[in-house]
Amino acid sequence: MSDIRRAVAFYEGKLGLRPLWSGPSAAIADGSRIYGSGGGPALNVYQSVTAGTTAATLATWYVDDIDQIVDELTSAGVEFTRYDQFAHDVKGITPRAGGGRIAWFQDPDGNTFALESDV
Repeated sequence: MSDIRRAVAFYEGKLGLRPLWSGPSAAIADGSRIYGSGGGPALNVYQSVTAGTTAATLATWYVDDIDQIVDELTSAGVEFTRYDQFAHDVKGITPRAGGGRIAWFQDPDGNTFALESDV
């Protein structure tokens, strides 16, 4: 993230992730967080000048009920990304290659994340 305060507001406030650790990142005091997800460490978020520069999906969460999670995140203010080459339902969920379903969203810097479900 380009600004750790904005990152905290998004990852903790909108996604509801709980920090397991916070500390320095390079020369930035308190510029890093490790968030728990699914019972263990899942995501290291830190302030960086290169935030948002990749078009790749940075992390994917595999969930049992993608509809429920998308509804919860939408209610929290997360906007789901729609790509022209895929058919999305009204929630922004699309069929996944090989079966299942997927939905993408971005953090405030444009880093892309996904939710996937086998049903």
